[in-house]
Amino acid sequence: MERLGVDAVSDDAMDSFLEKFQSQPYRGGFHEDQWEEEFEKIPLFMKKAPSEIDPKENPDLACLQSIIFDDERSAEEQAKTYKDEGNDYFKEKDYKKAVISYTEGLKKKCADPDLNVVLYTNRAAAQYYLGALCHLELKNFAEAVSWCDEGLQIDAKEKKLVATRAKADKLKRTEQRDIRKAKLKEKKEQNQNETLIQAVKARNIRLISEAAGEDEDSASEGLGELFLDGLISENPYGATMSLDDQGRLSWPVLFLYPEYGQSDFISAFHEDSRFIDHLMVMFGEMPSWDLEQKYCPDNLELYFEDEERAELHQVPPESTLLHTLQHPRYSVKALTPAFLVFVGSSPFCKNYLRGRKVHQIK
Repeated sequence: MERLGVDAVSDDAMDSFLEKFQSQPYRGGFHEDQWEEEFEKIPLFMKKAPSEIDPKENPDLACLQSIIFDDERSAEEQAKTYKDEGNDYFKEKDYKKAVISYTEGLKKKCADPDLNVVLYTNRAAAQYYLGALCHLELKNFAEAVSWCDEGLQIDAKEKKLVATRAKADKLKRTEQRDIRKAKLKEKKEQNQNETLIQAVKARNIRLISEAAGEDEDSASEGLGELFLDGLISENPYGATMSLDDQGRLSWPVLFLYPEYGQSDFISAFHEDSRFIDHLMVMFGEMPSWDLEQKYCPDNLELYFEDEERAELHQVPPESTLLHTLQHPRYSVKALTPAFLVFVGSSPFCKNYLRGRKVHQIK
């Protein structure tokens, strides 16, 4: 009978407890819309501890921290705690904080020599690893290898330093290989430029740079410099002057049609080719801008401009490019010979030539 009385009292207490939940809302529970954030604040379930622990925001965590780092604990216990904390930071790749934790552990001056050795070794590894990573980020691969080597002298089996050294050494070798390739390429280009320089000089062709006001003497003296410095070794259209196996030059050439503001570009005009041959190809079909259909090869006249004297020179269509480039008044600007093209009988041509001195090239 007494047992039944106790059970009845327990049942009444449980019923009262459950009725309280029905009549009064539970306080201190998670909110449905932010339960994950609140769950994360519980130390046991934290995926990552905050960098700075605020007792007001994380009282439970602050309490645990005070217990862990309690000064009343022995020096060995505190040093081991800092060692474990440093190891956790090291795993999280937060090497700066790892160094700080190992240093705090050493400050405890515990009597355990083995523990002190671990703290010194781990701190050195973190410092050298941090230094190696910094040099990797700056692409100073040789320095990164050096930092790893110094760290491995302390602990030859430290996995992260071994892996980082292997990565840095591979990148260093790749960098050295790329430098060698770049130097070989540069030397090859210099040799090619020297060959082109000699070919141009042998033909007595006058080159000038884009810089205004450069006279013939300065252009001739600076010919090698213009090539080797890459100032005019490639024109704006991406084409370059070249020398074939027979020692003949090909040039990028620009044809300008002032009447319509149009142009044509030939990327490789062989020096022995005639102008008429290219005109026959370019105007084999009427261009869309030639609404009057008057740009026929037989109607066209070619000129080059002597900018120094503000004079024009008419080029026979049957002339070769080399013959024209060797004219004493022709100057090749930016390695791209340029010519003006007109319809000889057109009013535009007559108006353009009016008042200008025109020379006929034979």
